[in-house]
Amino acid sequence: MVFSDLLFLFEFLAAFALCYLIAGLIDRNGGKDAHNSGTSGNPLRGSFKGRNLITVIFSLIFYAWGEPIYVFLMIFCVFVNYLCGIAIDTNKKHHKLGLVLGLVFNLAVLGTFKYLGFFADILGNIGLKVSAPTLALPIGISFYTFQSISYLVDVYRKDSPPQKRFIDLLFYISMFPQLIAGPIVRYGTIAAEINNRKVNWTDFAEGSYRFLIGLGKKVIIANQISTVADYFLTADVSNFTTAGSWIGLLAFTFQIYFDFSGYSDMAIGLGRCIGFHFNENFNHPYISRSISEFWRRWHISLGSFFRDYLYIPLGGNRKHQALNIFVVWFFTGMWHGASWNFIIWGLYFGVIVTLEKYTILKIYDKIPKILLHLYSLFLIVLGWGIFYFDDLDKMKSLFSSLFGQAAVHSDFTVITALTNNFWLWIAAIVFCMPVRSLFKNVKGIWYYRTAIAVVILICSVALLVGATNNPFLYFRF
Repeated sequence: MVFSDLLFLFEFLAAFALCYLIAGLIDRNGGKDAHNSGTSGNPLRGSFKGRNLITVIFSLIFYAWGEPIYVFLMIFCVFVNYLCGIAIDTNKKHHKLGLVLGLVFNLAVLGTFKYLGFFADILGNIGLKVSAPTLALPIGISFYTFQSISYLVDVYRKDSPPQKRFIDLLFYISMFPQLIAGPIVRYGTIAAEINNRKVNWTDFAEGSYRFLIGLGKKVIIANQISTVADYFLTADVSNFTTAGSWIGLLAFTFQIYFDFSGYSDMAIGLGRCIGFHFNENFNHPYISRSISEFWRRWHISLGSFFRDYLYIPLGGNRKHQALNIFVVWFFTGMWHGASWNFIIWGLYFGVIVTLEKYTILKIYDKIPKILLHLYSLFLIVLGWGIFYFDDLDKMKSLFSSLFGQAAVHSDFTVITALTNNFWLWIAAIVFCMPVRSLFKNVKGIWYYRTAIAVVILICSVALLVGATNNPFLYFRF
């Protein structure tokens, strides 16, 4: 089940909202009774017990909808992390051992399901025949594994208290708004809100609007422009044309941004509706004037995770900076998938970020902004060419055609892709920029927002009826 699914929009969400409201009424009445009778010293905990339980139940249903078996794997992982968190907090003498065991467990689970076959193939290619079971990749395993790691490290560093109740930790890890495609919500970000949060009409309105903005990004832009990307990039390599390759790659550049940032908007919006304030995950990355800036704006939750839990512990800027950067970018590539193209993609950006530190960033203020912007966009788009193809031969063919080595430089399909989708291209370009900030201080903004939300919902539903192309790219990560 995905957010941009009619089943999710009109059945799952409706059922969840109804049960959540009923649980809220029970919580409030139970909390008042407990408080008035003097039987509870913490009515706030009781006042969210029912709503948290409902959220957990619906989150497990949401996850099990597509993968009923792997929901038990996720629950088991949460249980192990719960025990490790308790051990870290209570066993002062061996608290580091608890952290190490927890980290090893999480990385072992992630490695088994995501990388076992990849490493078996590598060993096979060098003559060592290793049989590895064929395991389906559990949806969202990279996201909930990293959240589990953040929980253990935050408890170890005493940045956040451990969860004493298993159900509360399960609630944090399994919360359906961010369960299967992020953003990576660190435990410390929402620990205080699990049993002590407030939701008013402003929160609900802001969250609903943010959700619908994300839905529009996904359905109206990403889904539609993906057909252009697929047409040119999934063609037989012998049919690649220079212009077609650039058009396809530009289309994918827009698709992956609106697909992933749209999902993040929906997740942040849903979280806001039930009282959680997730951190931003995208900040208009295509307006960047350097690759370093781009990665401060793109998938912010992943970048900050690697910065705080890997780069800084390795030494950060203090020692072995270049080596630390390459280690981080190697694992950034690996995180995205068990394929050589992702490793190459990660190291590609690692090289650029390192070179920038010693070149462009030292004379940044002396370079015209437009040149910096064009430089950044050019390298970003080329990076998506590496990211797209897990077949290295096809990747090579794409880059050959991009730089004029195709048998045909252009054809009628390129003109058709531009003219037939003219307004789609315009919308993609415009909404990559921070246009929403222009309307923050407009009087009567809620009237405009309501109208925009209604239009987005109607258009999205119309496009989803009978739609056959509605995946989320980051589900496979």
